[in-house]
Amino acid sequence: MGRAVLRVLVVWAVSTLTMLLLAGLLPDFQLQSDDGDSLTRTAITAAWAAGAFGLLSALVWPVIVRAVLLVPALVLGVLVFFLNGSLLLIALWLIPDGRGAADPETAVAVAAVMSAVASATSTALAVRDDDAYRRRLYRLADRRRRRTDTDAPEQVPGILFLQLDGVGHQVLRTAVRDGLMPTVAGWLDTTHRLTPWRTDWSSQTGASQLGILHGSNEDVPAFRWYEKDTGRIMVSNRPASAVELQRRAIERTGDGGLLTLDGASRGNLFSGGADQLALVLSMAARRGRANRSRAGYFAYFSDPANAVRTAVSLVAEVFREMYQSTRALLRRETPRVSRGGLYPFVRAFATVVERDVVVAAVMGDLLAGRTAVYADLVAYDEVAHHSGPHGRDTDQVLKRLDRAIALIAKVAEHAPRPYRIVLLSDHGQSTGPTFEGAYGLTLKDLVRAGCGLPVPRRVGRTRSGSEARDAARDALLGALHRPVDGHGEEAETARQVRRRPSEPIVLASGNLGLVSFPEVPHRMTHEQIELRHPALLRTLANHPGIGFLLVASEVHGSVVLARDGVAVPIAELTDDGPLAPFGPGAADAVRRTDGFPHVADIMVNSMHDPFAGTVHAFEEQIGSHGGLGGEQSRPFLLSPLDLPEPPAALVGAEQVHQVLRGWLRESSGPQVPVPVAEAPAAGEAGTSPAGEDALKS
Repeated sequence: MGRAVLRVLVVWAVSTLTMLLLAGLLPDFQLQSDDGDSLTRTAITAAWAAGAFGLLSALVWPVIVRAVLLVPALVLGVLVFFLNGSLLLIALWLIPDGRGAADPETAVAVAAVMSAVASATSTALAVRDDDAYRRRLYRLADRRRRRTDTDAPEQVPGILFLQLDGVGHQVLRTAVRDGLMPTVAGWLDTTHRLTPWRTDWSSQTGASQLGILHGSNEDVPAFRWYEKDTGRIMVSNRPASAVELQRRAIERTGDGGLLTLDGASRGNLFSGGADQLALVLSMAARRGRANRSRAGYFAYFSDPANAVRTAVSLVAEVFREMYQSTRALLRRETPRVSRGGLYPFVRAFATVVERDVVVAAVMGDLLAGRTAVYADLVAYDEVAHHSGPHGRDTDQVLKRLDRAIALIAKVAEHAPRPYRIVLLSDHGQSTGPTFEGAYGLTLKDLVRAGCGLPVPRRVGRTRSGSEARDAARDALLGALHRPVDGHGEEAETARQVRRRPSEPIVLASGNLGLVSFPEVPHRMTHEQIELRHPALLRTLANHPGIGFLLVASEVHGSVVLARDGVAVPIAELTDDGPLAPFGPGAADAVRRTDGFPHVADIMVNSMHDPFAGTVHAFEEQIGSHGGLGGEQSRPFLLSPLDLPEPPAALVGAEQVHQVLRGWLRESSGPQVPVPVAEAPAAGEAGTSPAGEDALKS
């Protein structure tokens, strides 16, 4: 108690001195009457103002933050400055005799400096005070130690699973070798082992994290796909799609997920069955009091010093991105994509706000002694999409991620139970110029040209577009002049060729493309596509930017098509032949996806140069993932040596789930599966152990 009082007095004194200094430097900030005051009188006024501002920050600020939780996070980051400045104006108004005054703009600047100084002073005083350090972290994460933890601390180890989104196995090894991640390097030398694993064909967060957290990523063919039976486009990072994917996984496995026993899910797409949630996307589709999607923001921004520090860092990150993109443009670095518009703010949110909020929530979970915590840090993935997976931009992000890991590890030392920290990634990233950048047209343009549909004039001037249009025109003319006899099924199918070509739905997931024909209720076969669009499959398969296609077949079940007329039945598919550039396991990955109910009519994987490691994303990304080819399919698992060693050949997110679940059993006893009947239906509000009340590029 005595130390706490002393710390408050010291912070108050430092804040008073800071306010006096600012009053002397800023002409629009006044702490004296118009006639002037003695130094003693001015110091008393500053003490009044500093005390009032500190008290308002402690009592009123959390209420203000809770009131504006519905404001989007990016807007909230800007509002922080103005709300904090308003508190300072109120504090000045409370000074006796009306000696304090400031312009609104000056009040914002003074409040920001005051909050930062107070936070730094308080932190410095608490460095060697473990109790004060814990209390501060509780406040950051809006957690309170359970009484049972205080009275009888549990010594069974907990596990923290910290996901570094998009950091591939090779990227991590290089970062350790180059000294970018000293914390991770220290672990590799002493306490942890590094294990690579291979993703499914869909090498992206939606498929990987669903499999890791819920044990099944069945029927997730890509990041986005069209479902003919429902007529909707599923997108993994949309709240409505996320909650539906989670519901399907729970229904399929009969289990709530990896985190059903005293778990916490932070910054993820899915809940994993956790009852402690913050920034979990599958919760964001819900409405009402059960939606705790903003809880993580409140926990962090309820401290005005945190709010100001994060807001300042956010602004700095925006300018950092603008500088880096301008530098890349002036140096004519290639490959390159547009980095204007809202992207600097999106990047700043992912690399600053999301990181700070998730790290604070994780620290609170550790100090609360939770059994299992799974958190996702998305900073690297976001920057690598636009800057590429290798280079100075991503190197800086990796350094900051390592500092966040070091902070979390330090906090774990103060937890009421020992913790094993597992680092892992959900996929890697492959680099290369975009498909459009390399060939002058998008995959959608190429598909439309191959179908004989209108395309922009610029596409017709490209070699690929011109060849596709000519082939489609010749094939269509031949089909139209072909005689149709009889009235049977074959005649009706042939008549369909004469109809106006249908409008295909073309979706992109990194270097994986999906083509669907929505007017056909079933998965179209090779033969049906040939009748309707005779030039399409040949146009796609023979394009130099495309590695292979997967289509159904009435004769062979399904076939993989590649250049020069290569067609391999799915049953005979091996890692040689058309899949040779994509490495071991490619055939099994393609064969598994072929069995999904919602696989597209045509699955398109870009080319891959195994020597340069390049692919062509069908999106505007020079660092991409989503299909086969290169480092995107090789994430990592970094685990403590005192946990059982994972299998040498670790394949697929579902197998990773089994490894992590085994580690939890090793640490804390068996997990209790949650019956599907106990999980609420999709869209139903409420909290359940199955994680269906779960709450994010």
